[in-house]
Amino acid sequence: MAQIQELYKQHISVLQYRTSEALAREGIDGLVIHSGQGKVQFLDDNYYPFFVNPQFKAWLPVVDNPNCWLIVDGVNKPKLIFYRPTDFWHKVPEEPNDFWVGEFDIQFLSAPGAVEKYLPYDKAKYAYVGENLEVARALGFELVNPDRVLYYLHYQRAYKTEYELMCMREANKIAIAGHKAAQAAFLNGQSEFDINQAYLSATRQNENQVPYSSIVTLNENAAILHNTVRDTVAPQESRSFLIDAGASYNGYAADITRTYAKDEGDFAELIKAMDQVTRDLAEELRPGIEYAAIHESAHKYIAQLLSEFGFVNLAAEDILEKQIVNTFFPHGIGHFLGLQVHDVGGHAADDRGTPKPPPAEHPFLRTTRTVEANQVFTIEPGFYFIDSLLDELKSSENSKYINWDRVDEFKPFGGIRIEDNVIVHKDFTENMTRELGLA
Repeated sequence: MAQIQELYKQHISVLQYRTSEALAREGIDGLVIHSGQGKVQFLDDNYYPFFVNPQFKAWLPVVDNPNCWLIVDGVNKPKLIFYRPTDFWHKVPEEPNDFWVGEFDIQFLSAPGAVEKYLPYDKAKYAYVGENLEVARALGFELVNPDRVLYYLHYQRAYKTEYELMCMREANKIAIAGHKAAQAAFLNGQSEFDINQAYLSATRQNENQVPYSSIVTLNENAAILHNTVRDTVAPQESRSFLIDAGASYNGYAADITRTYAKDEGDFAELIKAMDQVTRDLAEELRPGIEYAAIHESAHKYIAQLLSEFGFVNLAAEDILEKQIVNTFFPHGIGHFLGLQVHDVGGHAADDRGTPKPPPAEHPFLRTTRTVEANQVFTIEPGFYFIDSLLDELKSSENSKYINWDRVDEFKPFGGIRIEDNVIVHKDFTENMTRELGLA
């Protein structure tokens, strides 16, 4: 407890400094950060799941309580307005009593509509930060989500504090337990639905607590990059299994992918080769390198595999030159990771919001920043057999170079993605996923 308290205290000091810098740019006195509020489903009286404002959970690990507010100015002790109603319909949050409480002046709110008396009287010099714009207007805020403030805060989010790195290691530990349970369920012949249930049970997190909807796919379904529809009946033959699933800890995310083959053979060998690609790319992360260069390196590795495994009857350099890799690896190599799975600030050239878009030949690259110490990335090369992309390739001039019989052999397996979570330090890289026990 003492260690986390000290790390958290340092974390708050960093946030205070960043806030003071952001406020100076806008010439305002403070930020009023709203955790968010519940949203009722259309023509219903039930609520959608609540997901907290990331700018709120950057300050404290309260992720499941709507109608809370933070008032921060970068100098004074942050003020937390903690929602704690009298309610016999729902479970009322416990009075805060955890490692973080000493860093806040806490006041309790019993009804959402009564919050105004806790907020600054003169709101002209305060900015509302949150998604409920109608609430901001009703409370009298004229400055809402100011660009210059958010550009700065988003850019700085890429540099993780030691507290944040600790949280992300813990998130990886939880996710790894889930991945091991899911692998066992696959080998036991279970359905996508049941494998996902095994994952959630092992992580002790439900569908709304994990940081994103898990991708749990068998056989050809692995070729659907963001498939979240899970078959409830197991296939007659489970040939391959791709799982992209994470976990949360204090609001921070893990995002891990693995692919498995049921039997030995060429597909299993391709998985091993792709696993080594992920390891090698993770080692290439170092301060000063452009993240886009990692993506380009991934294309070189995959071009080599396309040649070595007989999918394309060309040398690797020719496969690259003809851009055939894009058919088999259509997405970016990874992204920032932190409070959000696809953490913010990836396409910013500086802390004033100057755009740094992905190159035209790689439009899906989520991060274009220069790699620096204390940043956290995913590294996730993929190798897929996607019908729509293969059809485009077949109708192109490059079709004559493709061994289509070889491609057809692999299509029943869907595809491969191997994803690790990596911390960049000044003098080394820390592959959290590997070092915490997931092969």
